[in-house]
Amino acid sequence: MSDWNTIALVLIVLTLLAGATIAGQFLSQHPDRGLNPALVRTFNSRIRAYWLLLSILAAAFLGGSGGYGVTFALFGFLSFWALREFITLTPTRLGDHRALFWVFFLFTPLQYLLVSFDQYGLYNVMIPVYAFLFILARVAIAGDYKRYLERTAKIQAGLLICVYSLSYAPAILHLKLGTYDYLGVKSAWEGSNSGLLFFFVVVVQFSDVLQFAWDSLLGKRVIAAHISPNKTWEGLAGGIGSTALLAMSLWWVTPFQPWVAGVMGMLISIMGFAGGITMSAVKRDRGVKDYGTLVVGHGGVLDRIDSICFAAPVFYHLTRAFYQLG
Repeated sequence: MSDWNTIALVLIVLTLLAGATIAGQFLSQHPDRGLNPALVRTFNSRIRAYWLLLSILAAAFLGGSGGYGVTFALFGFLSFWALREFITLTPTRLGDHRALFWVFFLFTPLQYLLVSFDQYGLYNVMIPVYAFLFILARVAIAGDYKRYLERTAKIQAGLLICVYSLSYAPAILHLKLGTYDYLGVKSAWEGSNSGLLFFFVVVVQFSDVLQFAWDSLLGKRVIAAHISPNKTWEGLAGGIGSTALLAMSLWWVTPFQPWVAGVMGMLISIMGFAGGITMSAVKRDRGVKDYGTLVVGHGGVLDRIDSICFAAPVFYHLTRAFYQLG
């Protein structure tokens, strides 16, 4: 049953993307409909990016437990590439390069290795404790003290967001979960963790789309004009509410009750917004529009997964705290 739920969710998402693609192409070929052509182009670019991301994830998830290795490798690659994009935007000095070598080729793969072997006690502290201390010491040993705190903080921020936070998404696959009946009694959940991970990614991505749509339709009061002039309070509120309804409608693929799925959707939407506006602040500071060009028409990898990076630890820890068995 659990695998059929995951397959059904994947088919629903791909069908929605197909419908959105058809609608976007229709609007781009009929500019007389009165819609802003720039908004239509942005919409179509987002849809192309979602096709790429969600199709790859769907292929990995449908591999079931045998596809777990592919999923960990996929998220590991996303982390590596996102960290590369982040570091590329931040100025570094010669004294930083050896620390960066260990960050890219030791701590990043080691974090995903620990996650893949379900070593929660180690991957929960490895980066924020041991990697951070190593970065401070290694840059100091290089002997370059100019802007020392600024340089080490940038490396730590990149590692925290792009690797540590994102690694909590595939860690969902190892959760041993229960579910509650109407009397509040917890019992083993028979669903698929692959489906739960796909639920999380889908809700995060659609939250971005819904906030964009509400911003475009009703947005008036801008939240932070100098960082993201298109993000408004109306868009945020509409996005949170719409995402909660979406998550509630997909409760059947999770161990959550419908109202809990709705609350999770709200939290995912809030954290996704926080990730988007935070990473926009970094881009404005560096004077660029996108983190890269890997995702054709929609910037780099980090432009598409910034909301996942911020939402993944919250979703993982809340699920673990209230639904973990034992």
